[in-house]
Amino acid sequence: MNKARLYAFLLMLFVASICLTSWYCANNESKEIAMVKKKQESFSLSFDSTLVETFYAKYPKLILYKKQVLSLYQKNNFDFIWYDKKGRKETADVIYNKINNLFEDGVITKVPYKETLDALFQKTSAKPDIDVELFLSNYYFYYTNKVLQGIDDSKSNELEWYLPREKQSYVTYLDSLLVDPKLIDKKEQHIEQYYKLKTVLKKYRDLEQKGGWDSITVPKDFVSIKPGDSSDVVAKIRTRLFLTGDIDVDSGRKLYGFALQQAVLKYKKRNGFKLDKIILPKHIDEMNVPISSRIKTIIVNMERCRWIATDVAKAKEFIVVNIPSYHLRYFKDGQPVLNSKVVVGSMMNKTVIFSGMMSYIVFSPYWNVPTSIKEKEILPGIAKNKNYLAKHNMEWNGANIRQKPGKNNSLGLVKFLFPNSNNIYLHDSPAKELFNQEKRAFSHGCIRVEKPKELANLILEDDENWTPEKIDAAMNKGKESWYTLKNKIPVYIGYFTAWVDADGTINFYKDIYERDERLAAMLVEE
Repeated sequence: MNKARLYAFLLMLFVASICLTSWYCANNESKEIAMVKKKQESFSLSFDSTLVETFYAKYPKLILYKKQVLSLYQKNNFDFIWYDKKGRKETADVIYNKINNLFEDGVITKVPYKETLDALFQKTSAKPDIDVELFLSNYYFYYTNKVLQGIDDSKSNELEWYLPREKQSYVTYLDSLLVDPKLIDKKEQHIEQYYKLKTVLKKYRDLEQKGGWDSITVPKDFVSIKPGDSSDVVAKIRTRLFLTGDIDVDSGRKLYGFALQQAVLKYKKRNGFKLDKIILPKHIDEMNVPISSRIKTIIVNMERCRWIATDVAKAKEFIVVNIPSYHLRYFKDGQPVLNSKVVVGSMMNKTVIFSGMMSYIVFSPYWNVPTSIKEKEILPGIAKNKNYLAKHNMEWNGANIRQKPGKNNSLGLVKFLFPNSNNIYLHDSPAKELFNQEKRAFSHGCIRVEKPKELANLILEDDENWTPEKIDAAMNKGKESWYTLKNKIPVYIGYFTAWVDADGTINFYKDIYERDERLAAMLVEE
């Protein structure tokens, strides 16, 4: 190889070496830049914890949620929850939309700083915004508080509601929601009744927007309307019942004929009236309750649904008593097997709203007279008539008084015990005529059952120790006997003034303990 070629070859190697070095350096620099950018991006998805305090100083009306918000960010090392590298997450939009539609869930309070969030949320920048971030976290807990959890236990207790309430960590729940935003719309957040009431709420609000219904006026001498009668009032009643779906067609007829009679029966049934075809002033008064009041009642009862654990209906068997409807229902394997009228406590002796586990059936029971009844009723009776105890089949039992077993015993022939500090239980009653009354709030607090024998038979039908004949004999033996149930049965005593049946029919009941207005006021204050 001559010198010229050698020189050219060496020069080419030198140039190649420089190019390779340049490429290597450039490639390494590119990797380093990428790593720096990645670190910067990672860093940008966290924020200074002191900004939380700054936020609440600026927006103090949200301070109620501070404890939960701090817990959320401490759990996540003060990383942004509602943003990722691409910008706001889908769950952020879900929560924002839920806040915009609280009305659908019967939440009627004004959302604090809503206009501020609306303005901030219009920004489309992918860069995390600390105000939007913290607003969303606060509104997430605002939503779970208002829609999922309901008012605090302390406030529901003020309304003498002592049914146990489910405890839920909404900090933990958010982990699942961020993975699957659709989880928030699954009908597993509440008992089924909540969603039925929500459907009727929309229906009644739509009806209200169309004008609702007019008040029905009657002549001063109005007494009643009977089948076959004809008047302008009949036509107005027909229109009223058409609006609420009790009759399919509003013909405008003034004759109180068969179709309207059936509609009146339907209306009476779902409003807790005695089922006859005579229309009295009290029935028209009920029809004249404004639609706005009905909407309020629905909202109040949606709130009560928030207090019920969602696994209640999953029990193999359970018993439910609804105080305002004066009814008991016994469920087995998810199906109602008994529907019975009940008598509940009077306004002066309210039946307590709570739950217990039925553990015993007592046949031919003694009635151990409560101290309050002994002092207020029986001792004064003895003072007036020395034969008072014998006349009422009672006797002294130490310092106490009890009524002997028998058909005239105040507890009837059987009682069902679910031990509780309120000393409330289910029992038979010799006063059968009371079950035919529309208003059945007569007791001293315990619950009288119209169908006690049927209840006992159903409870013991799978117990080989009992047959219907043995149950009947035990009830009429005249000697008290206790039986311990093999399987304890949950008993829930609730208070619902609006209830939707399986077919979608809404029922309204008298607020016999005057609790709806107090709860409605709490919801507005919230």
